[in-house]
Amino acid sequence: MLNEKYLILSINPGSTSTKVALFKDEERIFIESIFHDSSILSTFESINDQLDYRNKVLFDFLSEKDIDMNTVDAIVGRGGPSYSVKSGIYEVDDLLIKDTREFKGGLYHSSCLGIQMAYALHKRYPHTLCLMSNPTVTDEYDDIARVTGVKGVYRQCALHALNMKEVARRYSLKVNKNYEDLTLITAHIDGGISMAVHKNGRMIDGIDGGGGEGPFTPTRMGGMAISTFNNSLHDLSFQEVRQLLSVKGGFSNYFNTSNSDVIHKMVEDGDKEATLIYNAMIYQCCKTIGSLAPVADGKIDAILLTGGLCRFDDLVDKIKKSCSFIAPIKVYPGEYEHEAMTNAALEVLSGKTIPLKYTGKPVFEGFDFIK
Repeated sequence: MLNEKYLILSINPGSTSTKVALFKDEERIFIESIFHDSSILSTFESINDQLDYRNKVLFDFLSEKDIDMNTVDAIVGRGGPSYSVKSGIYEVDDLLIKDTREFKGGLYHSSCLGIQMAYALHKRYPHTLCLMSNPTVTDEYDDIARVTGVKGVYRQCALHALNMKEVARRYSLKVNKNYEDLTLITAHIDGGISMAVHKNGRMIDGIDGGGGEGPFTPTRMGGMAISTFNNSLHDLSFQEVRQLLSVKGGFSNYFNTSNSDVIHKMVEDGDKEATLIYNAMIYQCCKTIGSLAPVADGKIDAILLTGGLCRFDDLVDKIKKSCSFIAPIKVYPGEYEHEAMTNAALEVLSGKTIPLKYTGKPVFEGFDFIK
């Protein structure tokens, strides 16, 4: 309806926190991070088991903020590891919840709680729209990017699609061009790191950071030669490997903390180990950005850096020094995921977009000409 103001609640779970935001149209009323003590989270066997606890904390938070959910028009949760989907805005339903809880997309990540928490609120307040936009398993890869050297085994797509798509949109608006007419490299650098090449409006290739591709991060082990893994880590259980891929790799493994402010302070104070590990992570980021340029024949309009670690000027400066020869580098510190979820809800509420229906089938299921 013309000139109507919509209230939109967005929910974005992290490994030890849940970010919650409330918008009136595009005006942000608040955005806050609810901390969850690791001593409590560690008592749950799986991420899914945290749901009741996180829901109670969220409900209490909304009550303390005196939010009348009867006035909220839409609830948007960050999407997680369902089967892969095409880019877009999706209605949250029972099938999507089921496949997300079962990690059908192969990614084990706290983002699985986003739509579950949103859906729990929706069940209490069924007048609300319940939506998901550009989840971590958004898959727009070119077919050639899927192939591995083992028949029948294909690369998975797991990216910070929500934030990277939003940053690409913002850059496009700034330069007064259509996103579909630009070729971009986006690099989300934070507790997790993912990167992608955008061409003709699609992320045609990228790295599966949660699966062990690309740089190590504050929480993830990153890429490693299989022979090195077999020689050094062959005695680890599946659960231990999954922990290295998600929460106990990188800075966590070296320093028993993933707090980048702590590590950065150690670097500033001249700690040799911290300096080496921190710079090695940046070095690997630069290598990965460089490896993506040939995907678009080196014809890159811009490299967009985003994510929480881009608050550190020395990290940005090092990447600029190494990668500016590829394309101009623009920086979008922090995350725009709540803004992206809000924009998605506004498209639906205003009637510009009809939400897609989750099919329960992955975007890619193999090549029919390879038996």
